[in-house]
Amino acid sequence: MSASNFGQYKAPGGKLVSVSLIVAAGGSTIDRLVVAGDFFLEPDEALGRIEGALVGADLTESAASLAKRIEAALDPDDALIGFDARSVAVAVRRALGQSSTWADHQFTLIEDGPRPPLMHMALDQVYAEELAAGRRGPTLRFWQWGANAVIIGSYQSRSNEVDLAGAERHSVEVVRRVSGGGAMFVEPGNTITYSLVVPTSLVDGMSLVDSYAFLDAWCLGALRSLGINATYQPINDIASPGGKIAGAAQKRFANGAVLHHVTMAYDIDAAKMMEVLRIGREKVSDKGTKSAAKRVDPLRSQTGLARADVIDAFTSHFDQLHGLERSAPTAAELARAAELVETKFGTEQWLNRVP
Repeated sequence: MSASNFGQYKAPGGKLVSVSLIVAAGGSTIDRLVVAGDFFLEPDEALGRIEGALVGADLTESAASLAKRIEAALDPDDALIGFDARSVAVAVRRALGQSSTWADHQFTLIEDGPRPPLMHMALDQVYAEELAAGRRGPTLRFWQWGANAVIIGSYQSRSNEVDLAGAERHSVEVVRRVSGGGAMFVEPGNTITYSLVVPTSLVDGMSLVDSYAFLDAWCLGALRSLGINATYQPINDIASPGGKIAGAAQKRFANGAVLHHVTMAYDIDAAKMMEVLRIGREKVSDKGTKSAAKRVDPLRSQTGLARADVIDAFTSHFDQLHGLERSAPTAAELARAAELVETKFGTEQWLNRVP
């Protein structure tokens, strides 16, 4: 006897790829498979080359390895339109149960009050640890800021990014997060930040750029539900015709968790931001603008809604798409976060890891 498996994958902005495959009973390789979808492919014979490349593949092969099999089998003139070898590979991984979809997970909304900036840095790591340990499933968390802050990326130089005199003048705390990317200026009530912690299986086989678009897709839908013509701008920005709305950052932990967090401008004081951040000409050279202030496009002006109402709309949209249970931080999670503040995020060694 044999087992039949089915998987699908739609790359952000691309076409749907479906894979039905058969694995012989007790076997360790793919026996037969059919690739289908609403993509475009020329010539017809290229489909046979794609399918033939995957027959005999080991059931544990990575998406990257499967994609290489397909690419090696294609002729130079084969045209894959709306999909690529990686899209097929992800669909195969999903058919084999090696890769997951949104529907495979139960998400939890972590509801919490204002926290100091350092605690927010630590809580991101804590929920990734909890997911990896099996004590929590995937989580969504909207941050409530307890103080003004500049959050610099993991690899940024504090002295290059922050005017420390300006930060002190405006009572802005400088902290460093675990993910890469650029600096974020936040004030309580003037920004909307959320973290999404998911298993690596959800982005299995995707490039880092593709995973940004994939994990931001629900956010774009939420913005559009509020009447904003939001678009994804690679690598990590969300924008509207009026300008930049948000920036995302991501960290893939070795323990099997992915942290994806986004900060959106609600009603940023651009003049104050410019006194705190050192944003040079090189940073905005490819943005079509001469000042960082023009890059900030507050959600307040575009929606006319209170900040809490915007967050409620985002929560409802995610719930409709993927389902949400509600929870609060546990005493153990808060204790672990406080420990991380003391031993990592609140230390000079961490803050000045790139002087």
